[in-house]
Amino acid sequence: MTAPERARTGRRRVVAQAALILGLVAVFLVGTWAAIEFTVDNAYITFRYSENLADGHGPVWNVGEDPVEGFTNFGWMLLLSVFAALDWNLDDVAKLLSALIGLATGGMLVRHGHRLGSWPAALIAGTTFVVFLPTYFHVAAGLETVAFAAVVLRATLVGLDALAGRTVRVWEPPLLVLVAGMLRPEGAFVAALPLAVWLWQRRRDRVAWFWTGLTAAVGLGYFAWRWSFYGYPLPNTFSVQFGKLDSGLRWVEDTAVVFGPLVLLTGVLLVPRATRRAATLLLAVVGATYLTYALSGPSMDYLHRFAYHAFPVLCLGAGLGVSAIATRLGGRASLQRALAAATGALTVAWAGLWGVLSGELPLIANYGVDLERTHVAIGKALADTDVPQRARSLAVHDPGAIPYFSGWRTVDYLGLNDEAVAHGADPTAVVREAEPTVIVVTASGPYVPGTVHGLRVVEATSGYEYVGKVQMRDGYWLNLFVLPEWAEPVATSVERHATYAQATYDPGRYDLTLDRWFDRLAERLGMR
Repeated sequence: MTAPERARTGRRRVVAQAALILGLVAVFLVGTWAAIEFTVDNAYITFRYSENLADGHGPVWNVGEDPVEGFTNFGWMLLLSVFAALDWNLDDVAKLLSALIGLATGGMLVRHGHRLGSWPAALIAGTTFVVFLPTYFHVAAGLETVAFAAVVLRATLVGLDALAGRTVRVWEPPLLVLVAGMLRPEGAFVAALPLAVWLWQRRRDRVAWFWTGLTAAVGLGYFAWRWSFYGYPLPNTFSVQFGKLDSGLRWVEDTAVVFGPLVLLTGVLLVPRATRRAATLLLAVVGATYLTYALSGPSMDYLHRFAYHAFPVLCLGAGLGVSAIATRLGGRASLQRALAAATGALTVAWAGLWGVLSGELPLIANYGVDLERTHVAIGKALADTDVPQRARSLAVHDPGAIPYFSGWRTVDYLGLNDEAVAHGADPTAVVREAEPTVIVVTASGPYVPGTVHGLRVVEATSGYEYVGKVQMRDGYWLNLFVLPEWAEPVATSVERHATYAQATYDPGRYDLTLDRWFDRLAERLGMR
């Protein structure tokens, strides 16, 4: 090949690579736009703690009461508290931060897929990431999901560099363990695997041990402070969920269907000797990430939220697996390339297909507007109600938007933000002792249920006045009970806010269908 031909080939390669990157960015931005209405109710739990911290009350659920840790994302809560101090809208901030982190994650997949494998590896890794529709709902949700997944990926990349003898910034592996552990408690265990690989490589390096020791001291200090402040070594959510092996088994089965092929393709790297150690690390990180969830069967696992924590690592592993099929498994080069191309296409199609076919997608796609016209509306109504501060208390099973927007002292009878319930107390007894002004009871139809998560409704609401119900979607209603002396102002305010919200957000539609989502997207595009 002549010099001019090589130059033209190089230019075409650069153009193709630039087109790939721009295409992935475009898909990511469109997907984020399509899902932007979604905010999960649990995100408002974190927002409430962040705002209380920013207001000088500390990271607490109810100001002036014994601290309780009803969230699992301390680092995310701490980060958002900075923006709460600036009086920024935390929902918008969380979405923006997650979108930027998501773009950075895609960039890491493309860059390191190319560096560790080939451009086909980068193509498969990046494309698999952006075609998986749940990515965008996790970006929009308001939680730490995307940030945690990015940290797990970065820690894995550092471990791969250490295995290959490449330069690693001496402070980065221990810092990633600290960040991962603050984002989620199980994160320290996951990120410790790449740290162990790097530390073994640098076992005679005093600087490496200094940074590791320093970070460990900070991490242990943080852990000791948390335990002292909240009274328990782990958040309430772990106490509520951990050890539910039946739920964990179902979680494993559901996860295996969607992500199993990516795990198998990563396992291809175990065949060539040259990639065996990298494959072992990749699979170990995935296994460590999933172990906690397999032992707990986590709640609120919408669109494989918890499995998503290792999804970028699996995208990278799949890309590198395709590269190994093309170059390292032996045989005719043309046949290898054809097999790799077919495998890569099937991998991308599998991720895209399962993201679209998820049975939870219709619910989640409409969840944001449904939350606005019920939980958000009720929370704002309570905030505007003419009820004195001393009487501003409620009990809820959905401890998110209603407590956040109302600002009222809240009994969470689900147990996430109530230590007594989380550790086995009877929810009915807890609610009766608290005697809140308002009790919100969820139901799967336009009726008052007998029990809701252990709350015996008739007993808990004895002496209260039933002021009505608000429909969220098909199969989900909120019933409101109020102490008689405050029934009229609460009922009036809730009716006013709920009526406005019901007329504003998908008026008259409660169906759990993708058609409702598509209709809103078309309206936002000016096509309706």
